[in-house]
Amino acid sequence: MKKTVLTIAMMVAAATGVFAQKYMTRTAKVSFDATAQGSPEDIKAINNEVSNILDGKTGEMVFQVPVKSFKFERALMQEHFNENYMESDKYPKAEFKGAVTNLAGADFSKDGNFEVKVTGKLTIHGVTNDVTVPGSVTVKGTSVTLKAKFVAKLIDYKIEVPGVVADKVGKQAIIAIESTLAQK
Repeated sequence: MKKTVLTIAMMVAAATGVFAQKYMTRTAKVSFDATAQGSPEDIKAINNEVSNILDGKTGEMVFQVPVKSFKFERALMQEHFNENYMESDKYPKAEFKGAVTNLAGADFSKDGNFEVKVTGKLTIHGVTNDVTVPGSVTVKGTSVTLKAKFVAKLIDYKIEVPGVVADKVGKQAIIAIESTLAQK
């Protein structure tokens, strides 16, 4: 009898989503700042059209970033970014595939803030590199917010900066991520 009650309880819980730990959004925010020190203008952009999926049970996650969706303060910067640096027609998306490596420290079943480390493969401009990034996870109800900030060297992704703008565009970009995902 106990087995039957336990089985029924588990089936009801699964049907109501108690065990569901998949989270998703299509409106994550990725921004970057590639301003050279002493530059007369900021080389910054933001993208609010980023897809992100997280498996709260395994810690696995994927980010897909449509490169042409980065918005700059000036249209000419955006044009140069897409045509000269990122070659967006050839490499239309950037992507991260990885997982939280210290998942034991994050409990997706209750509200809280957790410091995490994420390791995976970051692909930008057709080049893939291994990365490890510190970040945070905030669980509130059925949503999870991920935040991270890290540095990517442009040369590591074969992004060349012409000498004529070397005083404006830095050799690295500071990348910030903020993603609020809903439970699915």
